[in-house]
Amino acid sequence: MRNFEKAKRVVIKIGTNILSKDDSIDAGYVGQVAGQVNSLLKMGKQVVIVTSGAIGMGAGQLKLAAKPNEVRMRQACAAIGQPLLMAEYRKAFEQFGVTVAQVLLTAEVLNNRKTYLNLQNSLETLLKLGVVPVLNENDSISTEEIGTAFGDNDRLSALVASKIDADLLIILTDTDALYNKDPKKYSDAKPIDTVFEINEEILKSAGTKGSKFSAGGMKTKIEAAKIAANAACRIVLANGRIENVIEHIIAGETIGTLFLPKRKLSNRERWILNSSPAGKINIDDGALRAVKNKKSLLPSGIKSIEGTFEAGDVIWLNDKAKAVTNFNSEELKSLAGKHSTEIRKLLGPKRRDVVALPEDIVFVDY
Repeated sequence: MRNFEKAKRVVIKIGTNILSKDDSIDAGYVGQVAGQVNSLLKMGKQVVIVTSGAIGMGAGQLKLAAKPNEVRMRQACAAIGQPLLMAEYRKAFEQFGVTVAQVLLTAEVLNNRKTYLNLQNSLETLLKLGVVPVLNENDSISTEEIGTAFGDNDRLSALVASKIDADLLIILTDTDALYNKDPKKYSDAKPIDTVFEINEEILKSAGTKGSKFSAGGMKTKIEAAKIAANAACRIVLANGRIENVIEHIIAGETIGTLFLPKRKLSNRERWILNSSPAGKINIDDGALRAVKNKKSLLPSGIKSIEGTFEAGDVIWLNDKAKAVTNFNSEELKSLAGKHSTEIRKLLGPKRRDVVALPEDIVFVDY
């Protein structure tokens, strides 16, 4: 289970608390990470780094006592901190003759199919060139509430791992592992070595908050593990301050918590599953059973529509599945409950006769 010798692509997520030292970046630690990543490159592996820390560095540069809560101030901190953060990565990797590339993302980039594929192609090219992409959320321009779009980059790291078909996602944090209950509250809390299934019991064991300049917590890390697991990617959650932790993990040592995947969805299915839905279609039990059995969604099974969306958008189906709709919300309101033969009568002869195809419907739970 912990044999990672054949892992070709590795995504490493580094949290704010691990990178920080005296309200600034720990340059010595970044140098250690660069050395370990260089060792992986020499082994023939491809590595992507997902980093946090821009807001924290900006707040430290401004000598703020705590992380700002107001969105504009946090955007300003991100704009100040991001170039400082990237400069440290460049300097650290230059020691080993390794080139790094900055890639800044927003949730909108990943939700849009075209930009999603463009990003995939860009990362593929960088990896083939032997470059180490360093990714971060573009907090300075994100239209989402900062800290909610990706969850301190935990979710972003999983989305990236899923996108590039990574074999392993390493999430480095300031805790030793996932525990069966909060170790800060319970002295008898025990670390969990391996998670075979992310169920309600596992979710309950997670904490809820990060600290000072961090937005994440254990819950966001478990949610990230769920995303990566759908791409057949193994995930190791470990304490980033363990000496040579990355090399120890790759060597197969029992460090932190290993999350095992249960299914591998296609790249398109993963994009559908991980996109933010633009609206919702409520369908009856018969229609739900049909789509579960790999049948198309027909208008006769639609009960109601929520939200405003366009054809080609990803939407919810009863909070059970996500699907790409062939019609916009207004069109679906006119089609709800009607037979498929009426679609072309109402909307024109060149329209599809189903609301969503089986290959465009993905159930959240499995």
